[in-house]
Amino acid sequence: MTPAHQAAPPLQLAVNLLDAQSLLTTFGTIGIAVVLFAETGLLVGFFLPGDSLLFTAGLLCATGSATAPGHLSLPRVLVAAAAGALAGAQTGFLLGRRAGPALLARTRSRKIADGAARASDILERYGHAKAVVLARFLPLVRTVLNPLAGALGVPVRTFTVWQVLGGLVWTVGLVLAGYALGASVPDVDRYLLPIVAVIVVVSLLPVALEAARSRRAHRADGGGA
Repeated sequence: MTPAHQAAPPLQLAVNLLDAQSLLTTFGTIGIAVVLFAETGLLVGFFLPGDSLLFTAGLLCATGSATAPGHLSLPRVLVAAAAGALAGAQTGFLLGRRAGPALLARTRSRKIADGAARASDILERYGHAKAVVLARFLPLVRTVLNPLAGALGVPVRTFTVWQVLGGLVWTVGLVLAGYALGASVPDVDRYLLPIVAVIVVVSLLPVALEAARSRRAHRADGGGA
């Protein structure tokens, strides 16, 4: 069979939305802004890997030369991450103010319902300012708290000030942490998958601890009753 009649290799067009490296390889810097906007501003983005995406982006800024495939520019990554996270949170808040509780009531996702319960508990326990900042570091909660804060009537100025502060600490902190590791450990990209796995586990740890605390409190209330 001549080369002209041989089957062409399949095109690798698929992207894994749960894989930070796949997202960055496919979409580059613009993908960071889009993913963070969706995760923090739209309820449908609750499954996106915000923490690992930021850390991996920082790693890729420090590995390889500026012309190497997959290398990212640190200033561009920082700007894209901050822009996506801040715009997303503010959009989610405004959607919550406009649509009210119906925005969350219409969803059939058990995860979003659980996230709304945790977000409501955090708002009540810590107050508006601390809750908005803390939510940035809790997967799922950072997706749900923004529209919930709008629906519950959190003052616009209070929300805006603290979501900007929390968003900058979250995005810049994780990107620079990844960059520092990539710059200090030779060939760190060889260990990218285990590192990302650790980041995912660490980011989910607060959610697991909060869920365990809620179950203990529920059992205690049941026992008291």
